[in-house]
Amino acid sequence: MEFGFRQEDEDFRAEARGWLAAHAKGVTDRRTWERTLGAAGWIGLGWGRDGYGNRRATLTQQVVWAEEYARSAAPPRSGHIGENLLAPTLLAHGTDEQKSRFLPPVAAGEELWCQGYSEPGAGSDLAGIRTAAEREGRTYRVTGQKIWTSLAHEADWCFVLARTEPGSVRHHGLSFLLVPMDQPGRIEVRPIRQMTGTSDFNEVFFDGAHAEHVVGGEGDGWRVAMSLLGFERGVSTLAQQIGFAEELGGVVRAAVASGAVRDPVVRERLVRQWAELRTMRWNALRTLGGSGDPGAPSVAKLLWAGWHQRLGELAVLVRGAAASAGPADWSASAPYELDAAQHLFLFSRADTVYGGSDQIQRTIIAERVLGLPREPKGAV
Repeated sequence: MEFGFRQEDEDFRAEARGWLAAHAKGVTDRRTWERTLGAAGWIGLGWGRDGYGNRRATLTQQVVWAEEYARSAAPPRSGHIGENLLAPTLLAHGTDEQKSRFLPPVAAGEELWCQGYSEPGAGSDLAGIRTAAEREGRTYRVTGQKIWTSLAHEADWCFVLARTEPGSVRHHGLSFLLVPMDQPGRIEVRPIRQMTGTSDFNEVFFDGAHAEHVVGGEGDGWRVAMSLLGFERGVSTLAQQIGFAEELGGVVRAAVASGAVRDPVVRERLVRQWAELRTMRWNALRTLGGSGDPGAPSVAKLLWAGWHQRLGELAVLVRGAAASAGPADWSASAPYELDAAQHLFLFSRADTVYGGSDQIQRTIIAERVLGLPREPKGAV
């Protein structure tokens, strides 16, 4: 299954490729890069209409842009959470006032967002969150902790799932709040250093932080939050697969260079990785084509997370014994450098956990799609 790109799509591809070639080289500051993208109208292509500073684009053109961006080796995006998660959620559930206030700055690359879902003790099981928001007139006071919050150290705003009904349990009594991050003394961000040596994730502590905006109405947070998770597996998955293909190509080249490709087991695993990547592309295109499958987001997450983790394992297998050794000048008090195989292996260990663990995704498919009996509470 392939998209049938029309001439206007190919013209759009040429424009996107040319613009990226002219602007993406040498970029070092990610926030400046977001503003550059916004000024050219490249943020918000999938929002369905213009008027917020974004350009119009068909679904196939959104795919073209995502693929060309991935191929261009442009800087990683800092604004993707606002563009791909918050914006579609506001378009579906927000008021006109909220859309007018928040979408233009996202489209301009001026305001960056992070996602306040997971908590200690309530990671993939969002219904167990304990962060509370107490109403005070037209505002809320948010108190609690979020964890594994991507880019919180850079974000201007955070959309937070919090409990606004005291005594409520599970998915009842939750609200979807928009919280400004610039609240000294009320919000503290602590980066989490990973075993890769980087700190992409953070702990966020709310101590009476103020929030004025609730999306979808008080108590309707669960519906809004689940809607957002559906947007998370959209056109961006195709761009993700371009990156995966580049990583797979690197592993293949390493296998040839080291001679590991002569091992029939390694060859079989390389071919399997290639075939599974093609399957993921077909599945993504099927989903974009409007299959209406309610389990599609969970299926997609299971497919790519396991695939990427297996690729990391294959990368260190190909690298051999050297993959287990660090740099000669490593010290516990200083950052250390990893080669590509080591970074891929270590970082991909988290793939089957963040964004909803494999166990949670399988439970969603079993209960909500296949209609199987719910797992008994307290079962081991």
